[in-house]
Amino acid sequence: MSTMVKPPYLFEKMTWLEVREAVKIGRVVLIPVGTLEDHGHHLPIDTDVVIAEGICRATAELLPDDILLLPPVVHGFSPHHIDFPGVVTIHYHTFIEWMLDITRSLAHHGFTRFLLVNGHGSNRPVLDLAARMTIVEHPEVLCGAMSWWELSAVREIAPSVLESEVVAHACEAETSVYLALQPEYVQMDKAFKDGTSRRSPHFWIDLLGNPPPGGRNPVHMTEYWSTVTDQGSMGDPTVATREKGQQLVAAAAGELAEIILELKARPIARRIPHQVEG
Repeated sequence: MSTMVKPPYLFEKMTWLEVREAVKIGRVVLIPVGTLEDHGHHLPIDTDVVIAEGICRATAELLPDDILLLPPVVHGFSPHHIDFPGVVTIHYHTFIEWMLDITRSLAHHGFTRFLLVNGHGSNRPVLDLAARMTIVEHPEVLCGAMSWWELSAVREIAPSVLESEVVAHACEAETSVYLALQPEYVQMDKAFKDGTSRRSPHFWIDLLGNPPPGGRNPVHMTEYWSTVTDQGSMGDPTVATREKGQQLVAAAAGELAEIILELKARPIARRIPHQVEG
């Protein structure tokens, strides 16, 4: 007979009675969101899913009694990657409604605080809309959304951990984190430095917000991926290591844990319709 202890934060391993108890004690629902798409020659197409889920799981391990971790959302919005085999993209309207159906279900059961943690760049605008519309539809809940690479702790530690000038896609950062989470699936012998990206003062991509020499604020423009990279990657994964990834995961999980506690403590104020005098 197995003696393995079930993690107390895994939604899918709970009975309905345990889910009801999770509502009662006010757990914050953590939802990792990724997509299936090309990540160079060395990383699997589930990279964004694995990273988002892995960071969220590390966060749940820090706060096992405060978090309810949902299984990751595997499919995302990625039409501009469609020129590379393996991409599965969901129409933006369907994606937003899909996310809303998840939060609608959770709100119906009585959960009141949700955090959507993104692992894929083009999910950002649609995930933001899903979070916004969750609150519009359910004023009695709070729902936030953010991408793991936007965390201050990640950006603060990155200069002392990473060596690359460009951190963008299937890069040193993503490869390092995947090595920390599931190293057996990374083909480092196929990793290479991609130098095909075109960077100018206002048109550049960097997950950590680092501009090129002479760079200014970036214009948000999403071109077809096959027009900006030859191999489906952008950056230098050849210098990635598992140790770097472990540091990035720890930094991300640490700050996400702080966010969860902040969200849990945040009051949910009552709407005041000012069309009617009080």
